[in-house]
Amino acid sequence: MAWHDYKKKIKRQFSEFLEIPGDVMLDLPKIVLVGNIKIFIENHRGIIEYTTEKVRVNVMEDEVAITGENLLLRNVLPDELCVEGKIKSISFL
Repeated sequence: MAWHDYKKKIKRQFSEFLEIPGDVMLDLPKIVLVGNIKIFIENHRGIIEYTTEKVRVNVMEDEVAITGENLLLRNVLPDELCVEGKIKSISFL
């Protein structure tokens, strides 16, 4: 087991023991989807790509790709953002 994976495992166990939400303790992204018209992403690390058909967001060591129609960034804050439009798919890359 690599050191990085071991560290994650310890943090996860510590989080569960203290009953602290994983998104806080492990700095995981929190993603909330409202129907297929709006998505909120907390704990992001920046926007990688933005078009009206695709938005890619850096989250921890991965990225979230949102595809759809008429996508629009709203409420872009240092730790939270909102994408509105007709959302067709969400994937982790």
